[in-house]
Amino acid sequence: MPRKRLLIVTDEMEVAGSQRQIAHFLCHIDRAEWQAELLYFRRPSFLLDQIAAAGVPVHCIPKTRAIDPAFVWRLVAFLRRGRYDLVHCFSLTAELWVSLAHVFARRAALIVSMRDMGDILSSRQWTIKRALCRNADAIISNSQRAADRLVRELGASRPIDVVPNGITTPQLLDPARRAAVRAALPVARRDAVVALFVGRLAAQKNVALLLDAIASLGKTERPALLLAGSGPLRAQLTAQADSLGIADDVAFLGERDDVGDLMQAVDLLVLPSLDEGLSNVVLEAMASGLAVVASRVGGNPEVIVDGESGLLFDSGDRTALIAHLGTLVTDRARRETIGRAARERVADYYSIDALVARTCAIYRRVLDTKAMR
Repeated sequence: MPRKRLLIVTDEMEVAGSQRQIAHFLCHIDRAEWQAELLYFRRPSFLLDQIAAAGVPVHCIPKTRAIDPAFVWRLVAFLRRGRYDLVHCFSLTAELWVSLAHVFARRAALIVSMRDMGDILSSRQWTIKRALCRNADAIISNSQRAADRLVRELGASRPIDVVPNGITTPQLLDPARRAAVRAALPVARRDAVVALFVGRLAAQKNVALLLDAIASLGKTERPALLLAGSGPLRAQLTAQADSLGIADDVAFLGERDDVGDLMQAVDLLVLPSLDEGLSNVVLEAMASGLAVVASRVGGNPEVIVDGESGLLFDSGDRTALIAHLGTLVTDRARRETIGRAARERVADYYSIDALVARTCAIYRRVLDTKAMR
């Protein structure tokens, strides 16, 4: 039986949650059944090397302007040449441009995504999102809460498939390797508890709240903080750390391809986001046996059993964040107990094999339905 031609499309391929899931999915999909390819428009990263190394063709059609007719025509030509059976878009802009290109190209089955709560979308963007979802062959959300939000926006009982993110539960580092990684961390106080943030330095992640909470802790309770990631707010956050007098306790690491090792070398992870879908960072930290403090947004409450496999706080609640940080910084036994429970929970419920199986089952259903029309 011939392989089905599948195209995954996203606007950006920088290191972020959806992009990591794209890499996980494409590196593990069954190539005997699917001839999969990736198309992106902007911001490459090392994730592309991982995907290409797995034998998946990677394509880029550069998009440099908000309105770019030449880009649209290049996309139309690309879709015509590819003759794809199914296109799965992972971002609003990808959904928009692929839908426009379909007016002029053979229409493949189209799947769109809901990968966060949509709180940062403008009213105009929501209007576009609703139209795109109504015209899609299927919608996949990575959390039930995000799916519920979309149902409310659509004002109809349109079925939405929920496929949680998937990750590999890593083998734990041996003590000597962990000690070596920890010794290399840019931490001024070698005896300090070390907290880690991983993600884009952008407004959605609310890193400013985290810096404020760190500064509010006394010196003996204050963890050293490592920030792994890049983004538009780096200069602003650096200035904030300076003004709060905590610059010596905060290190900006930039994008890292060794986040897994970092997670096993530090003591806790903090994710104070204003908006999430189902956070890869939370899953990866839990799989590494790391205690997590996260805002109660998006899919975080679906993954973390509060008080057992992590600690949750209401988004923007500075007092609760400070209290959780203080608890974990001063109580090593609590950190370790939460970390063990977190690792077990991820291994039981959130694997890459499950991600691939659930997604491909939706693909087959969509293609079977299209064939019967």
